[in-house]
Parts: sequence; structure tokens; C-alpha cells
Amino acid sequence: MKPRELIEQRELQTLSARATKSINTQGRAKPVALCDLRTEFQKDRDRITHSKAFRRLMHKTQVFISPEGDHYRTRLTHTLEVAQISRTISRALLLNEDLTEAIALGHDMGHTPFGHTGEDALDKLLPEGFHHNEQSVRVVTFLENAGEGLNLTFEVIDGILNHRTRCTPSTPEGRVVQLSDKIAYMNHDVDDAIRAKLLKASDLPDFVGTMLGQNSSKRIDFLVRNLVQYSMNRDEIALEPHIAESMNKLRTYLFDHVYANQLHQKERAKIQTMFRLLYEYFLDAPQHLPAEFIPRMAIEPEKTVADYIAGMTDRFAMKKFNEIFMPSAWEA
Repeated sequence: MKPRELIEQRELQTLSARATKSINTQGRAKPVALCDLRTEFQKDRDRITHSKAFRRLMHKTQVFISPEGDHYRTRLTHTLEVAQISRTISRALLLNEDLTEAIALGHDMGHTPFGHTGEDALDKLLPEGFHHNEQSVRVVTFLENAGEGLNLTFEVIDGILNHRTRCTPSTPEGRVVQLSDKIAYMNHDVDDAIRAKLLKASDLPDFVGTMLGQNSSKRIDFLVRNLVQYSMNRDEIALEPHIAESMNKLRTYLFDHVYANQLHQKERAKIQTMFRLLYEYFLDAPQHLPAEFIPRMAIEPEKTVADYIAGMTDRFAMKKFNEIFMPSAWEA
């Protein structure tokens, strides 16, 4: 029996009845030969981590725009933190850890430079709007591998598409990633806000310390334990209702005191102007796009330009903006 087959049999014997088994995957858009060593979900995880879009996450902002210092989260460190939290929860609930990890690693691959500021800017510019979860699916189904995509399984693509709060993933593993994403970014955004001196720990509402925990580590531990314990013998994957309500209150607090901070808003306006100028420039001068984008301009010009801008890292976007719009030094 091949190693993959042993893993598939072990999943059938040891995972929960509600877990998504590798052998039962709904498959890929383009069928491929099975691997002797890896299950289909393990193969998806590897395809994601070896992709160019995944590597670029290292130089994309999570919340704070071009922060000075090495200890702020980037989109890549956020992704790894979501994957770690998701795996812990999935293992405890006897779900498919490989599927969970693949979804977590791919969930933000379509995110723009400059975090949600960049996403909001493109959303205003594109006639049909822009949402990073949909762009992540576009990356893995089309943009990677010169238009071939990564050819991932249905379950991984579904989890990536439906990781946002308003969505409903079709697998319990997708639901785990959806909640782990919230647990990670809320607590780590508090850390980064304190590091950036936008908040002091004493500024946080009382319920954060008394109910959720005194620091980020304790809050994450509490929330993960609560989610596992509450979900253990239920059909749903969820936090206790009153804990979920506290999480929503913390999210509202962050929007009011961190994301809407005046200094942050000043930088947001600059990024929105940068995106608008880059977007208009490439629509008017498509010959300056990379060669692989130019043929698509006759078919979907706005979306093609958005694909190019969304794929940029923070520093590449600033470099490209300076090249186009800032005067260069010259000698007589």
C-alpha cells in the first residue's frame, strides 16, 4: 500500500465523522495523477507554499502602512499565525488538519499591498468592486503559473473564497479557518497598535482583560479553548455566543480607535491617491504593463490592471509610483 493510501485509511479510522476526508474530495477542475506520498490536500498545501503569490506576502502590510521596525505583522506572518491556530483547533476536534492548513495558507494570497487600505482603494476604483477573498481565488485558479493557476481541490478553493465573516464555508475545516482568522488578526492588531503607540494596554475596554485575557497570548489561548470546548459535541464550529459577542465588541473598538486613527487615516488617503494614479496610468498606457498582462487588456482592462496592482508588494508599489510620477535627478 502506498504512503498516501495509508494516510487516507488513517483519516477514515481516526478523524471525526464530520471531518472532510482526503479520499472523498470533490476533486480538481483539471484531473491530475495521484501522488504516491501525499494526499490531495497535502498536495494543495505544497502548491500554495511554493507559489510566487505566497512569497510576496512577506512584503505586504497587515494593518500598519510601511511600519518602521521588524516586529510588526506582515500579511505572511498573519497567514502563518492563522495556520497555526487553525491546525491546533482542527487537531483537537479531529478534523482534517491538512485541509485546514491549505485553506489557511492560501486565504490571503489575493490581498493587495497596504492591507485593507489597498483593498478599499481598489474596491472604489473597479466598476464591479474588489474583495480580497475573491481575488485570492482568482490567484489560485488563474493568475499563478502564467494563467494556469494552481489547480487546487474544490474544498480548498471553497475555504479560501468563504473565509470572510459574511460567508459560509462548505466544510468544517473552512469554518475553523474563518474563525481562526478573526482570532489572529484581532489580537495581533492590538499588539501592533500598542507597539505603534496608538493604544496603551490600559486603554482597552475592561471586558477584554476580565473576560478574554490580559495579553494577546492569553486571549488567543482562551478563545481557542472556548471554541474547541463549545464545538466538541455540537454540529456547528463556533465560540460560545457571549464570547463571540465580546469578540465583535473588540472588533468595533479596533475600528473606532485603531483603524480610524487620524494618523492612520492620513496615510490611507495617500495610499488611495497612489492606487488611483497607478490605476489610471496603466489603463491609459497598457504598453507599460508586464508582457503577460497586455493581451488581456482588450478583454478586461480594469480587472487586468487591478490584478497587476493587487499582486504588488508595498515596496514595489511605491517604487513603481516613484518611477512613473516622481522626477528623476539628472545632470546637464
